[in-house]
Parts: sequence; C-alpha cells; structure tokens
Amino acid sequence: MRTLLLSLSLLLSANLLAQDMDANGIMPKHELKLNATNLIVAAYLDGAYEYLLNEESSVGVGLLLGLGEDDILDGYRTFSLTPYYRQFFSKGYAKGFFVEGFGMLNSGTTDDYIFDSFPDDGTYVEDNYTAVAFGISIGGKFVTKRGFVAELYTGVGRNLIGTDWPDFVGRGGVSLGYRF
Repeated sequence: MRTLLLSLSLLLSANLLAQDMDANGIMPKHELKLNATNLIVAAYLDGAYEYLLNEESSVGVGLLLGLGEDDILDGYRTFSLTPYYRQFFSKGYAKGFFVEGFGMLNSGTTDDYIFDSFPDDGTYVEDNYTAVAFGISIGGKFVTKRGFVAELYTGVGRNLIGTDWPDFVGRGGVSLGYRF
C-alpha cells in the first residue's frame, strides 16, 4: 500500500511539473511580449523581455517608443527603458498574481506656458526632459500549455531624478507574447 501511494504521488507530481515544461522536457525561462493596449490606444510601441528566475520570481526589461503625438494617457513621454523585478503568488510556474517593483529611465517633451505680461500675453515653449522614476505595479499573468502569454497589469511611479514635471509615470496594459 505504501509503495502504491508513493508511486501515485510521484506520477502525479511529474504530471504537474510536465505541464510547465515544453515538448522537449525543458522548463522555458524566456518571454517576449508586446503591450497591445499601448499600441492601439496610445500609439506606443511597448515591448518587453522577461527572464524567469524560478517559479516565484522573474526579472525583465521593457522598452517603450512613442509613435506619434497622442495625448490620451501620458502623451508627453516619447521613450522609456524599464527594468523590473516580479514576485508571483500562485502555484503555477511564474504565473498568476504578481507584484512588481520597477525603475524607469524616461524622456519626452512638455509644453510650458510662459507669461510675458498680464493678462494674456504668453507663449508656449516646448521643453525636453529626461528623468528616472521608481514605482510599483500589480497584475496577473496567464500562460497556456503551449507557451502563449497574456498579462494584465497596472502601476505608477514617481520621477525622483532629473525633472520637476511630470511628477508621475504610468505603467500598464494588456501584453501578449510567448514563453520559450
């Protein structure tokens, strides 16, 4: 009886582990993703690479490039490079609910209104900025057996180095990609 239970538990655990492995029995550690929301809504090309450290954590880097003059979200930003660390809280291998800490090198253009004289003699001056922000995000990641990844996340950070406006940066959307 004891041998039967031991054999059954080994078989069951091997089956559960195999669900996260690819067809060759190798645990995928890499992900490439594209943020579909930012591309459609805000005209940003926003991609990411993520490396899975273990079943509970990962590190990654996102690259965002502005494609147009869209002011829907934070349209002042034209570039950002965002390294991040994620901690997962689920039984699956690096999937489910997560909390993320990130840093963000971001740059863009702001419009400042300069008053020349009272009441209405002012001009708009375009000003470029570069800043470093730190922030936190939360989200969920879903992974199919064949490696398709969908994640939904949102977060906010504060520019602490390099500029006095904009104060905050946003991060989020729906990303689609592949785990390999």
